[in-house]
Amino acid sequence: MRALAGAANSEPRLRADARRNSEQIRAAAIGAFQGRGLTVPLEEVAKAAGVSKATIFNRFGGRIGLIEAVVEEVVARELFAVIDHARTIDDIGERITYYVTALRDLQYRQPAVNDVLLQTYPHARQLMEICRVGSEANDELVASGRASGTLRPEFTAADLQALFVDTALALKHGTRPPRADYDRRTTYLLDGIREPPPASGRR
Repeated sequence: MRALAGAANSEPRLRADARRNSEQIRAAAIGAFQGRGLTVPLEEVAKAAGVSKATIFNRFGGRIGLIEAVVEEVVARELFAVIDHARTIDDIGERITYYVTALRDLQYRQPAVNDVLLQTYPHARQLMEICRVGSEANDELVASGRASGTLRPEFTAADLQALFVDTALALKHGTRPPRADYDRRTTYLLDGIREPPPASGRR
């Protein structure tokens, strides 16, 4: 499994109590961010960790530093697993179906994924690296899909990115649909981007 560049912990050796505080903050942030996205108030993270908000700033420098410390567990690990697995699927039609379905599933289950797609915190270097990797995966998928005739020839990687971003906006700022409706719309989306089969001749 790949790791984000620079994700290794570089903070100096801490006293036992300070190290324990950092671990509690990380655990609380992972739980909060996975459940409600990266915009959860830091006061709530601090309360869950049993520390003050000032301690988060002392240990991580604020929200951006905290996001950088946990984004691999919250977003990157699952997202990169989807990308890597998609690349193992030989049939391009199956690859496209898996990739789009799995990404939309992540968007529904993990609100933090939508914050990444929306680039909510553009100064978070690791979030932008995730966006870069995702953009490359989109480019690769769409290029293969068009070359094989599986995707509509006018469909672009920017279109695919826009579809994911539109979903992110709807899930973050709109009314969350029931899962069955959401999955049904994934099918409609896939049908819309695929090259339609040749029309059969009339008798």
